[in-house]
Amino acid sequence: MRRPPLALQLLLALATPSLGTAQGPPPRAAPCAAPEFHQFDFWIGDWEVQNPDGSMAGSNRIEPILGGCALQENWSGAGGGSGKSYNMYDRRRKVWHQTWVDAQGNMLQLDGAFADNRMTLTGETRDSSGRPVINRIIWQQTAPNRVRQLWESSSDGGKSWTVAFDGRYIKR
Repeated sequence: MRRPPLALQLLLALATPSLGTAQGPPPRAAPCAAPEFHQFDFWIGDWEVQNPDGSMAGSNRIEPILGGCALQENWSGAGGGSGKSYNMYDRRRKVWHQTWVDAQGNMLQLDGAFADNRMTLTGETRDSSGRPVINRIIWQQTAPNRVRQLWESSSDGGKSWTVAFDGRYIKR
């Protein structure tokens, strides 16, 4: 009986699983499987967002992207504004980070942490005269399928705060 060509023998050897030999290294855990990467998962969903008086503020869709390593926000305001944010746990700095960009050309970068069942992110911007403004946004699950987002700003170094947005999220 004639043997198959060497190239065919090698191909068959590689395609046939070996019995009794190691199959290679065990599968690695997903890069963002650790619990800290999922502290903001309570915000995932398709939401109707209301103002404190019950009027419509807009709608928001938050979805995991990049294999669960980040969250993407897709905001559509009732008055026509829109924006997106990207949120991730930065394992090197051990903080949560958000970069927000809107259709008016504004950007907001925030850092913070999840503690006491709340995600709190802060960052500095400048007002129209160039003075620093501290922005603080807190997200908290208030009931099943409900989240409150409270955005406050301070132009006096954090001595006093003004509400910029108080949204009540209701999952659709």
